[in-house]
Amino acid sequence: MSDTRIPLLIDTDPGVDDALALLMAFADPRHAVVGLTIAAGNVGLAHTVANALKLCEVCGVEVPVYPGAATPLVHPARDAAYVHGRDGFGDTGYAPAARRAEAEHAALAILRLSHVHAGRLLLVALGPLTNLALALRLDPSLPQRIARCVVMGGAVTAHGNITPAAEFNIAFDPEAAHVVFGAFPQVELADWEAVLAHGLLHADVERWLAADSPRARFYAGISAHTRAWSRAAGRGERWHAADALAMALALRPDGVREAEARPLAVEVAGIHTRGATVIDWNRQTGDADNARLLRRYDQALFERLLAEALAAR
Repeated sequence: MSDTRIPLLIDTDPGVDDALALLMAFADPRHAVVGLTIAAGNVGLAHTVANALKLCEVCGVEVPVYPGAATPLVHPARDAAYVHGRDGFGDTGYAPAARRAEAEHAALAILRLSHVHAGRLLLVALGPLTNLALALRLDPSLPQRIARCVVMGGAVTAHGNITPAAEFNIAFDPEAAHVVFGAFPQVELADWEAVLAHGLLHADVERWLAADSPRARFYAGISAHTRAWSRAAGRGERWHAADALAMALALRPDGVREAEARPLAVEVAGIHTRGATVIDWNRQTGDADNARLLRRYDQALFERLLAEALAAR
């Protein structure tokens, strides 16, 4: 019997928020995760690869892990260890996974899997877009084989989280983002401002993390640092899981309550705005609507997907 599940390829830089998104993907019966392609971003590549392998081990899944870009395409960038911990997983000192990563480079794996699952592949990018940009430079026809491309990144009205104007994933490698948004006919975008509109009550998160499952116990440990940072940073009673919202959009697009298509360009040269995602709200440029911007998602569905992912066995 053929597998009717949707093939899902996740480009990621784990990262506590990435980890929650991966738990959602692993728990979803409608999708089959065919690979994790890994970039540096939240922390360095050695850590993001190790974290991906460990999460697969905790979840008991044999998803291949492909190491990719260790640096941005052009300019160096600072990581987000202050949020995620030096190792990206809260510095819990976990025992490394027994399994090793694949030898194939992430960019090559993206291209190969796009052929294996041509026309059906759901591509979800949760980190800097370096691996995707490299794949596009090797083969510009890649978008023709992708069914949907979902990206967590950007700040559509320039309320950034790493600079006044830019969101972390795009700001980490603006040149890569410029390549990706210029290549795909339309990217589905869950930006930082949408994330802020879909916060999670700390009390609810703590209740979900109390579930009697290996996933919940592991995630409670690795997320303690970032949840404490969120409280200390004065973010109120809500915690924001950026990559989880993007994964909800990817797995359950029926949960979208409001979205707008607009032209999007990435600023690569601005003194104050490098990495900004510039939205042509009034369509003044005549450019194509290359981004579909998530504005509002079903909050109850989002929270149910999180709770189910953490309790999965």
